[in-house]
Amino acid sequence: MDFNVKKLASDAGIFFTRAIQFTGEKFGQVEKTELDAHFENLLSRADSTKNWTEKIFRQTEVLLQPNPSSRIEEFLYEKLDRTVPSRPNNEELLGHYMQDAAKDFGPGTPYGSTLIKVGDCERRLGSVQREFLQTSAIGFLTPLRNFLEGDWRTISKERRLLENRRLDLDSCKARLKKAKLAESKAAVSIPSSPCSPLAASCKCVCLPCDVIRMCLSLPLSCCPATFQLWSEEVDKAEHELRVAQTEFDRQAEVTRLLLEGISSTHVNHLRCLHEFVEAQTAYYKQCHLHMQDLQKELDRFPNVFAGNPGHSMASGGSSPLDPASAVETDTLKIEEVQAPATGTRKAKVLYDYDAADTSELSLLADELITVYTVPGMDSDWLVGERGNQKGKVPVTYLELLS
Repeated sequence: MDFNVKKLASDAGIFFTRAIQFTGEKFGQVEKTELDAHFENLLSRADSTKNWTEKIFRQTEVLLQPNPSSRIEEFLYEKLDRTVPSRPNNEELLGHYMQDAAKDFGPGTPYGSTLIKVGDCERRLGSVQREFLQTSAIGFLTPLRNFLEGDWRTISKERRLLENRRLDLDSCKARLKKAKLAESKAAVSIPSSPCSPLAASCKCVCLPCDVIRMCLSLPLSCCPATFQLWSEEVDKAEHELRVAQTEFDRQAEVTRLLLEGISSTHVNHLRCLHEFVEAQTAYYKQCHLHMQDLQKELDRFPNVFAGNPGHSMASGGSSPLDPASAVETDTLKIEEVQAPATGTRKAKVLYDYDAADTSELSLLADELITVYTVPGMDSDWLVGERGNQKGKVPVTYLELLS
């Protein structure tokens, strides 16, 4: 207990001394040891690295997880050293909803079958996104977090220790300066009479206590023993200054080495940045491939979103066709189909289309063709004519104009 009290008193004294030195520097009343330009550049570079790394880290977190509640939840689980519960992401959830809706609407209907295909694609996109998030968190976010929570904390701790060593050094310099000034004044004030008992007492290396008391009770001009006291104070201050200088130099070297390590941090972060870009490239490439596959599937089984042209033409008063052409789609012979007298419409082609067989008509985007329907034909298709060419065309590739 006694040791702790003494240590507490000593620490309080050191803190008070540093506070006085720091306050004096702020008001320009005392001198301050300046660091060399290279060291200052290292400090500035380290501060800049910390600030920008923190901003990049926070924004990457927002990019990978836009939901702030989920980020807070992940942070709490991480601090509690527990595994974050696995939950479906937005794409996977959307895919589940689409497939459940398809079951309700009927998977055999055009809408239901398309919902199944799109829902399956969304689930695959969600799986790809989950893999991308895990790869980015491990390869990019973790190194940035390790720097902020590990290396930077060590650098900050050593910088604070260096600042304390500098305050101690400057305080020792100020104390030595005051002691030398007092010593010079005492030397000027020593009596010149060789027979003075006080002058004779100054020859002693160690003054008796009664002589010291007598000297302190007299004015400075008639107390040559004061010079001896200030000489001892100067020696003590010089010793403390040497110790403080040694500790400051040692701490400055430790801090310098840590600050120079920022270059290695940049190299490491550069490698992680390349890995992050590669992960993003792979992620978007896989998403693009999945969407291309989905588009091909939808092209083979187009959706009905342009209305039912059969009903539209029937309401317009189309005439019945020759019974020979009123057959099922799978047995429809295009060369036998004749355009009705009324009920034909103009249509603009929206996309290029390559005919799958001789019964279909190839299309070029932005061209105009004549279309009509025939009884028994699937509502997703129309018969299209362009000059002497004739064939089935998908409704989804057309914009009906009249």
